[in-house]
Amino acid sequence: DVQLQASGGGLVQTGGSLRLSCAVSGFTFEDYAIGWFRQAPGKEREGVLCVSGIGDTYYADSVKGRFTMSEDIAKATVYLQMNSLKPEDTAIYYCAARAYRCSASRTAFNYWGQGTLVTVSS
Repeated sequence: DVQLQASGGGLVQTGGSLRLSCAVSGFTFEDYAIGWFRQAPGKEREGVLCVSGIGDTYYADSVKGRFTMSEDIAKATVYLQMNSLKPEDTAIYYCAARAYRCSASRTAFNYWGQGTLVTVSS
């Protein structure tokens, strides 16, 4: 079974950094795309960043230059490094997976981890 588990959320001040982790199992990175999504109170879930095993990527304009994604294959873990955080980054963050290619659409992803809350104080 494909499983994802996100962690690492917390409270951080504006301008600070935070790294989220997504532990994955049941698939190989080469065959899947891993995406990070977020959902702020009262808003729809939106795509933040995606990287696929075949090399395509997606970055939301709002996070370009601030957020990056990396993976540790040995640990079967994907990381979302968030720098220069802003209050508008406050949301529940989710990691998700789909076969092969990235997508900005949440409906394109089949597998989801539970969310982890990130709060950026002003």
